[in-house]
Amino acid sequence: MINEIKYIHEPTDLQCGQAVLAMLTGIDVFEVAKQLDNSRETNLKEMKSFLRANGFEISDERRCAENKGDLPKTCLLSLETPRCWHWSLYSCETFYDPEHGVMQDFPVCNRKYYWEIK
Repeated sequence: MINEIKYIHEPTDLQCGQAVLAMLTGIDVFEVAKQLDNSRETNLKEMKSFLRANGFEISDERRCAENKGDLPKTCLLSLETPRCWHWSLYSCETFYDPEHGVMQDFPVCNRKYYWEIK
């Protein structure tokens, strides 16, 4: 796993998943889209497959989070924001959100799910 996350803003409104994968793996976001053969919305299967193909372990169990204290050290987040469902990243007590930036707490969202990454 990368020791230090470098924040990447999503290139388009539909590429939050590619940006999260790029932040985690250190692979350029456009290369991530190319490898996925997808420059639009990503699904959970694509996210998990890409991470596993790049040496990451990601849990199969989706867990619900109420607050930051519920989260493991590093995890993939699926958030129901006011506009849409959205991929985000949490690592070492910091949120790296491809749309909203680097944050100390969740962006505005209703339901919050996560998958632990090791």
